[in-house]
Amino acid sequence: MTKTLTFAILHMSVAFSVVYLMTGSAMAGGLVALIEPACNTVAYHFHEKVWARREARRREQASGLAVGHA
Repeated sequence: MTKTLTFAILHMSVAFSVVYLMTGSAMAGGLVALIEPACNTVAYHFHEKVWARREARRREQASGLAVGHA
């Protein structure tokens, strides 16, 4: 859990820094630092679901091939 929290802090710090350096606005940097990681978290959830489905299909195909050769 500590690793996850430190990565979240790093992620938000980078997002804030990049936007602040680009715009000079602490407000914009702060908003992006909060919104961007939240959006990435949702995107990651769906990304993981797609990959899990893909892996399940691969396992089904592999088991079907193994049964077909027996």
